[in-house]
This record gives sequence, C-alpha cells and structure tokens, in this order.
Amino acid sequence: MKRKTHYVFHDDDEKEILCTDSDATLSFAETLPPPPDNVMHDSVFQESAILSAHMKAVILSFGRYIPGYRIESKTIAAHWKRGTEQADGLGIIEKAVASSDEDTFTLAWEAAKMALETSDTDPKNIDAIYVGSESHPYAVKPTSGMLVSALQLNPFCRAADLEFACKAGTAAIQIVSAMAESKQIKGGLAIGADTAQSKPGDALEYSAAAGAAAFLIGLPTKKNSGLCRIDSTLSYTTDTPDFWRGAHDKHPSHAGRFTGEPAYFHHIETAAKAMMEREKMKPEEFDHVVLHMPNAKFPLQAAKKLGFTEKQLELGFIVPTIGNTYSACSPLGLSFVLEKAKKDQRILVVSYGSGSGSDAFILTMMKDGVPLPIAPKELKRLNYGEYLQSSKVLA
Repeated sequence: MKRKTHYVFHDDDEKEILCTDSDATLSFAETLPPPPDNVMHDSVFQESAILSAHMKAVILSFGRYIPGYRIESKTIAAHWKRGTEQADGLGIIEKAVASSDEDTFTLAWEAAKMALETSDTDPKNIDAIYVGSESHPYAVKPTSGMLVSALQLNPFCRAADLEFACKAGTAAIQIVSAMAESKQIKGGLAIGADTAQSKPGDALEYSAAAGAAAFLIGLPTKKNSGLCRIDSTLSYTTDTPDFWRGAHDKHPSHAGRFTGEPAYFHHIETAAKAMMEREKMKPEEFDHVVLHMPNAKFPLQAAKKLGFTEKQLELGFIVPTIGNTYSACSPLGLSFVLEKAKKDQRILVVSYGSGSGSDAFILTMMKDGVPLPIAPKELKRLNYGEYLQSSKVLA
C-alpha cells in the first residue's frame, strides 16, 4: 500500500492547511528539502512538523536612517595638525554624525517607522522587536521597550536589547527570523543602530559613525511572498579581545594591528568559507556580497582572499561616505543592496563584531529590489568644533 505523505502549510490567516500527495499543492511541497535520514518516515506527525518547519523566513520590508550631518576625514586630520595619510589608508572620505538631539533610540525609530510604512503593516501585528547596539542610550532602560511604545506595536511583544560589538544587528536578524520560522511570532522587527563612540584623536575618530537599519521579518503568505528570503545563517565565535570598553569607560580601547589578522580577517573568512562549504556554493555564484566595513581597506582585502570581486561588493560598499556605523554597518549595506538587486539574485552577508564573532547569511531575492522613499537631503558638513558639540564627544 502506497504511503500518503501529509504536508502542513499556513494560509494568510495562519490557519493550517493539510494536503496529501494527491493535491495540487504538492508541486509547492516538493520544493521543500527532504527530511533528515534519521526521521521515522512512517510518522505522519513527524514528517508534517519537519516540512512545515522548513518554510524560510523572509524580509517583508526594510528601512534605514542615516543622519544628515557629516565630518570629512581631512577636517579631523587638520584639527590634529596631521597629514591625511592615516585617513587615506582607511579609505574613508567622510562619516555620518548624529545631531545633538539624536541617539540610538531616535535613529532606530526612524528606520523602523520606514520599514513599517513601506510594508503597509499594522504595527499591532508586530509581536517581536530586537535592537542591536553598543550605544544604547541607557545602561538600564531598554531601547526596545521604548520603541514598542513609540512605534505603537503590540504590547504583548517579545522585546530585548542586544550587544555584541558591531554584529548585534545581524544577531537580531537571526533571532527574529528563527522566531518566525518556529511560528512563535507572526512578524518581528530586527534593528541595528549605533551612534558609535571614539576617543578624540584616536584612529577610530575617522570611522566611528551613526546610522540605523531595520528589517520586518516574517513567513511568506499568499498576499506577501516577501522581498528577500533568508535561506541560511551560521555564526562563528571566539574570545579574541581586539576591541573593548569597560563598564565605566567613556571611550573604547583597541589593540591596533591586532584588530586585523587574528580578529576581523580570521572571523570573516572562516564564517564565509563555512557558509559556502555548508551550502555547496562558490564565490562566483553570489551576485552581491556585504562584508562588515570597519574601514574601506579591510573588506576589500577579505573579499579578494575569499575570491569575490569588487563588482560583487559594489551596491553595499557604503563605508567611504558614511563610515562604520557599528551594529548598523552590515545591515545598512544590505539595505542598499535590497533596493537594487534583481529577482532570484543571491546575496552573501557576513558581519563582524569585536570580541569576537561573525554572522553569515545567504539570501535570495524573491522579486526586484524596492527603492526606499528617502527624500534627498542637503548634507551639512561640520567643522571640528561643531562635530564635538553635535556628537557630544566631550559631554
């Protein structure tokens, strides 16, 4: 007797639909991966649960916010009576600076509001929000909690602040997508936002910038198949102290050259190689690549060693004119890619957070990219005194 396989799907009202292999929906079911070999195939319940769990989360919409203030690297160098050699070596022309009335909360709110508005989603249907940052406004008072109220989300909402240096934003994407795939939530916001700190006169002053990116993540439905599917993710983590800030320290410290080879390069390359090996993909199979951008030099070097071209990095390579926005860095790069990538194109994202770790993602565009409704703004370039006052460096 031929065994009938049962498949579980969800319609737009989250009701379960049970189908067998004689139904017309089988063609969709066949696109799902087969269950592991160690599963008892004669168990309808087990196989249904496994196939249902294989539905991938998608990015339904996204938003970003980058302040309109800039300070040029040559302005910083001139203040300290230096040449521009160090700034030129970093490849950063200018960086984004938060105004005196902006902080991580306001930047995150702007990005999340755009993500909600472009999706035409009722905020009350959002039941998770995770905010990655290393510059939360309060040591004890969650940015995520303030955003639940400010965005008028469902108060029965899973919410938490995350910290892992510059990869807390991608950690938020992992958490929200996993919650969506396990059907704990209908939709959630993953946000990376920072107003990065640097000690005056330190090399970090050329790069530490401000910005935010937000992603609305859920399962695909008949009404909204999503913009971009999150196919796979993995993380690589070690105890590598290349960059740190103590609980009572105002500015971070770093280990100079040590931040390169044993820290950034090792983690980025290891995570990227492991992801490609696991998914049996080659560098040339990706249309777009986003690597964490602490400066313009490191990601280009890492990309070359991994076999990627500058063309593959082009859309998300934003660091020369924005700087390193820390937890928002890789997410912001992805946001620029999502505006212009074409249907079926593949994207590789690899973040990096000091301390140290990398999150890697493979994504597939479900449709052509969507430009964000961002009105062109006139950038204001600050002198060094205005920069100190605006960024509250000496506050």
